[in-house]
Amino acid sequence: MATKRIADEPAFVLHRYDWSETSLILEVFTRHHGRVALVAKGAKRPTSSFRPVLLPLQPLSLAFGGDGDIRTLKSAEWVGGHVMPTGEALLSGYYLNELLMRLTARDDPHPQLFDVYAAAVRLLASGDPEALQWALRGFELLLLKHTGLLPALNSQTLTLSPLSPEDRYTLLPEAGMQWVAGDSRSSLRGAQWLALQAALDDPSPLAALLRECADLLGPLQRPLRLLLNYHCGVGALRTRQMMLDLQTL
Repeated sequence: MATKRIADEPAFVLHRYDWSETSLILEVFTRHHGRVALVAKGAKRPTSSFRPVLLPLQPLSLAFGGDGDIRTLKSAEWVGGHVMPTGEALLSGYYLNELLMRLTARDDPHPQLFDVYAAAVRLLASGDPEALQWALRGFELLLLKHTGLLPALNSQTLTLSPLSPEDRYTLLPEAGMQWVAGDSRSSLRGAQWLALQAALDDPSPLAALLRECADLLGPLQRPLRLLLNYHCGVGALRTRQMMLDLQTL
């Protein structure tokens, strides 16, 4: 039986590790096929055409084939668009990659999430510190939404009652959207949660979040971190801990 071959597939490299003295195993995020494992034969040889191309946070066009758990990379081309992020933006990009590795299943397509990821990487590469924070929070929200882990932001999770615009609510890992008494660092007014839900429902959700809710993304850092750690099953993601360690130094 002929093996299936995929060509001209938009993709990003999420992670790579040695397979042999000359080859690599890649975890790639593709637009139409989701997260896929590929073997890049001979990619570590100095003369390999794969060597300068298979970099993280760079938009690629891939061809691959096979029907096993790990398929074979046939070709890879850089499609351009932006420079490689550096410094804190580079670490932030690795953080996005770690989230995708932990929260998406192989061969589970998420074309809209792929587009969000590509837009977030472009923001990281822009070098704007504010854009970096907006990209992280917006991507976290949309990743949780597309993987079915984000509760509705326009109603209380346990009672399904609508939010009161003036009351305050927060996101809790085991209880979802919940009313809180008084002012809390990780809470927002009901009207603000409703605005966030409207932005998430927009046809271009990341752009809508940055355009209409940028001032709300900062207070979301703590509740989103708790929610992500809960679903990833870890106390802290490795890339985030690395960023904190570097900031301490």
